[in-house]
Amino acid sequence: MTDEFRQLLCDKLHAAFGAGAALHSLASLAGDASSRRYYRAFLRAPGAPQSIIVMELPAGSGLPLSSEELAIFNERPRELPFLNVHRLLSKIGVKVPVLYGHWEDERILLLEDLGDTALWDQVQGLAEDQVLTWYRKAIDELLILHTRGTQSGDASCIAFQQRFDAKLYLWEFDHFIEWGLEKRPHAKAGAAVIDTLRRTFGEIASILERCSNCLSHRDYHSWNLMVHDGAVRVIDFQDALLAPPQYDLASLLNDRITDSVVQPHLEEVLVNYYINKSRDLGERAMSVDEFFAIYRLSAIQRDLKVVGRFYYLDLVKGKPGYRKFIAPTARRLLRNFTQTAQTKAILPLLEEHFEAMQ
Repeated sequence: MTDEFRQLLCDKLHAAFGAGAALHSLASLAGDASSRRYYRAFLRAPGAPQSIIVMELPAGSGLPLSSEELAIFNERPRELPFLNVHRLLSKIGVKVPVLYGHWEDERILLLEDLGDTALWDQVQGLAEDQVLTWYRKAIDELLILHTRGTQSGDASCIAFQQRFDAKLYLWEFDHFIEWGLEKRPHAKAGAAVIDTLRRTFGEIASILERCSNCLSHRDYHSWNLMVHDGAVRVIDFQDALLAPPQYDLASLLNDRITDSVVQPHLEEVLVNYYINKSRDLGERAMSVDEFFAIYRLSAIQRDLKVVGRFYYLDLVKGKPGYRKFIAPTARRLLRNFTQTAQTKAILPLLEEHFEAMQ
């Protein structure tokens, strides 16, 4: 952090918490896959929190989009997506961090400090019944987002201006083909194989595009959910859009190494929990088999994109830390491909690739 930015931060602390607010110390935090930077600021200020989180936006990018694939949409947002979506989620009662102040032109946001315990950290070493308790809490919070958020129909929220359509699904499938097959070190995939995969992926994209949509977080996984004061709190929601409800649920129960704790028998329990709770909330009834079919397709589609993304982050962005999650994702893809009618036929084309990723 430059001296100039540090002074800017001190000025913003005064604006947010009064002239008596002073910066005691500052610590850098591990970033995510985006270009944002995060710091924990410890304060000396009467009536102010002991610590806050400082989000520093990247320089020279205008209104940043954390997901590059959102560039396929026709119109860029006129407001920082994080702020836009935060306003809606706060209104409908989703537990998001308090926003103390924001100055987009100066690239700085001040947020509530939710601590360092992600949902993933919380469930380590717990018995199965306790794991289920915590993931049910996460599903309860997700249902607020899905039901109240969708019912709000807030046209001013960027999330209602974009959706998972065939174009976006195919962009993500192509991301897997490019980085998981064509540009992966030592990988070989012939043109005929790629053509067959694209046809199948196109069929899956058409099925998913026809599904009913709801407000979707888009990255609702165990590392984007913080445990604070006994509650599950939601972060990294700036890429929200309209998508089938199964997409967020698949993200929660499948991402990275989640299935090492939420094993298949617990996954089934939690998917049924979501189905039953959504019915209690008056959502349109869908048979369990129909729901699971779209859930599996959503999990496969998302995991394929994730494999491509993790290779891309390593090879292009110089962020090798995500590579350790490729092997468990590939193992999960092998398992889900065998359980899904639309993907059984192409498994022989990908089985060798999935095994090489492990």
